[in-house]
Amino acid sequence: MKAYLETTIFNRYFEESREQSNETKLFFDEIESGKIEAFTSTIMLQELESAPDVIKSRILDLIHKYKITILAVHETALELADTYVEMGIISQRFRFDALHIAMSVIHGMDCFVSLDFRQINKWAVKAGIEVVHRMKGFGHLFICTPAEVIYD
Repeated sequence: MKAYLETTIFNRYFEESREQSNETKLFFDEIESGKIEAFTSTIMLQELESAPDVIKSRILDLIHKYKITILAVHETALELADTYVEMGIISQRFRFDALHIAMSVIHGMDCFVSLDFRQINKWAVKAGIEVVHRMKGFGHLFICTPAEVIYD
């Protein structure tokens, strides 16, 4: 299974007191076992630039430890993200989220793993991006939590 991981997944790995922390660690165990092939993109690295050095270092170590592939941004992803924003599915303020979603769909991911329930992992966004993907000829993208992947 090919899974795209957006920024909340990396953050939650280290947030012991937060909900979904245990499931996130179990999800990373599945990556380590080879059951999940994990990807992220240079977008996540850009988001990381504003993080404190200790967080940046931890997340980069996590990417290295679990051999997570980092994808370069593709022009098609930029255009698709613009469509999400233009159609009001995702706010311009959260364009990085739109880019994450676009990167995962153009690279044919089986799922997009997110714990961002305010901007990404909610019904209106899932429904909206499905409409865009059908209009543009892209396949279905399953947006889910780590628990939905590991307990399926």
